[in-house]
Amino acid sequence: MEVAMQRGPRVALVTGAGSGMGLCATAVFLREGWTVIAADLAPPPMDEENGAIVPLTVDVRDRKGLEAALERLVPELGGEIHAVANIAGIYPPSTLDDFTEELYRTVFDVNVLGVLNVMATATPFMPSGSAIVNFASVDGYHVSPGQLIYGASKAAVIMITKATALELAEQGIRVNALAPGWVHTPGNMATGRLEAAAAAIPLGRVADPAEIAEWAWLLTGSPVSQFMTGETVTLSGGDVIR
Repeated sequence: MEVAMQRGPRVALVTGAGSGMGLCATAVFLREGWTVIAADLAPPPMDEENGAIVPLTVDVRDRKGLEAALERLVPELGGEIHAVANIAGIYPPSTLDDFTEELYRTVFDVNVLGVLNVMATATPFMPSGSAIVNFASVDGYHVSPGQLIYGASKAAVIMITKATALELAEQGIRVNALAPGWVHTPGNMATGRLEAAAAAIPLGRVADPAEIAEWAWLLTGSPVSQFMTGETVTLSGGDVIR
């Protein structure tokens, strides 16, 4: 199949854009001259660079809200979305002893239902040649103590990525995932475990969110990944080797 080349303004939808890896991914797409729909409960305070940022206050659990927002915004931006970075997520700790039904539903609603909602509402605007990257985690296939529900949710994201890659291939839409390990984000800093985590990583450090964001761009906006779909790329500094 010949890959459709995009013309005119490129538009990316980035969720979780208000902080951490989502904020950095927004910056990468802006650097590349794209227009970014920066979606979060609290969109990023960011100056425009080479592209344009369109802040969108939305909850990824709210499919109707997402549909209404994209139906309003996308036609004003040329009618198409060329990349989706599904980064919004939460990672509260849990074990068999302390998990609750409320925690289970909250984590799965954000991390799993949220990914599905974004994909379902964005793909009607995505032409052949566009791409999606879902943020999973090494915890999706490598057991991490104290992350029972979170790990299960990210395992679901990995399988959703595989399933939708097959489903959307006929439309020329690629779907891949990233599985970061420890990343220097505000949430991870709050755990107080970054220093110990870095000591256990073969490369001797945790990832910078900006370098993870470059991979989000690589799997969606870069021409080098045009024949790649259904895969999950591990970014752990050697902590988890598959």
